[in-house]
Amino acid sequence: MNASTPDQSQHQTQDHLLTALIIAAIFLGIAMGTRNTYSGLWMTPMSKDLGWGREIFSLTIALQNLVWGASQPFVGYYADQYGVRRIITFGAVLYAIGLAVPAFTHSPLVLYVFGGLVMGVAVSCTTYTIAYNLLGRMVNADRRAWAFGIAGAAGSFGQFAMIPLGSYFIDSLGWANALLAVAAITLFIAPLGFMYARAGHQHGVRYGVAQAGGVTAGQALKEAFADRSYVLLTAGYFVCGFQVVFIGAHLMPYLSDKGIAAHVGVTALALIGLFNVFGTYFAGSLAQRMPKRYVLSSIYFLRSVVICLFLWAPLSEWSVYLFASAIGMLWLSTVPPTNALVAQIYGLRYMGMLAGIIFFSHQVGSFLGAWLGGRMYDATGSYNLVWGFCIALGVFAAIVHYPIDERPLHDRSVAAA
Repeated sequence: MNASTPDQSQHQTQDHLLTALIIAAIFLGIAMGTRNTYSGLWMTPMSKDLGWGREIFSLTIALQNLVWGASQPFVGYYADQYGVRRIITFGAVLYAIGLAVPAFTHSPLVLYVFGGLVMGVAVSCTTYTIAYNLLGRMVNADRRAWAFGIAGAAGSFGQFAMIPLGSYFIDSLGWANALLAVAAITLFIAPLGFMYARAGHQHGVRYGVAQAGGVTAGQALKEAFADRSYVLLTAGYFVCGFQVVFIGAHLMPYLSDKGIAAHVGVTALALIGLFNVFGTYFAGSLAQRMPKRYVLSSIYFLRSVVICLFLWAPLSEWSVYLFASAIGMLWLSTVPPTNALVAQIYGLRYMGMLAGIIFFSHQVGSFLGAWLGGRMYDATGSYNLVWGFCIALGVFAAIVHYPIDERPLHDRSVAAA
């Protein structure tokens, strides 16, 4: 048997990477599209039909995001040790269960447990931290932010595709049967997880291999939390979660309160998903060419500017579409630079765990953005105060990302010696 030539090996490597990127895009599209569609479309029909206030569904989304974040460091650590195949498969099954059960039993407690807790773990197992865990090991450091941007952008298309699909299911089947239809779609994530892990294995990625002189997970945590840059990244990501989940969950009810037709809100959420495709790719590409902290600071500052303009301008169908397009460009564009920074500064060995902890901060913000939006609305009859929080937090995040030191932690230690 003839050995592969260098050109053949390089071609095979590129094929495996392309396969992984395509698979990641599909399962991220399903997972993130379902999650964003669920939080954006089901609140109004479920709340009206079951006679709930907005706080019940808002608390469900808040719990979902909090559990997603709380479980992410543990899910990421498991992926660091054993790979992503079992994690993604497990997440797909949980996803389907979390969506399906509330369709049969209409009580707040059931919604909290399955739509909140179960779905929170499911999303943790099937989205960016897990996808990037393998993808980051398949590409060189000089292409990592670009690859994350590609996967994130393609996955973002899922929100654009799932919003009208979910709206169609609700209108034609009713909200309960629509949950079952979407649950069936999420089961396709399971075989995709097998295919994704196989692409990584064929590429040469191996997990659980002992490294000579390597640090333990505890040492990696201690080093990270002793570094100011890790603390700043963690604080900044809180803001991202607060902003996107508040807007995703409460934009449609806000527009409804202002007398804007329901189809405008659906279109706005779809536009956010569509422009998120371009924004995420652009942010990943830009982060390959300039300091990632500058990219992140700019994104957060621009979010505050866009929200201010939306609130100050006369509200109309076209102002909503302009806002959705602009905020969509900035929506998940923080994800590739943030994850690339974690890999760049702290290495790949415990990337899943360290990125998971930062993401927990994101989800604490998500919890507050979802719950506080409903709480403040029920208390005051207005979203104005929470919009103000979004603006102020964006400025805060722009400031805290600016002084991050992007040098690898090991290089800094060597230079200081």
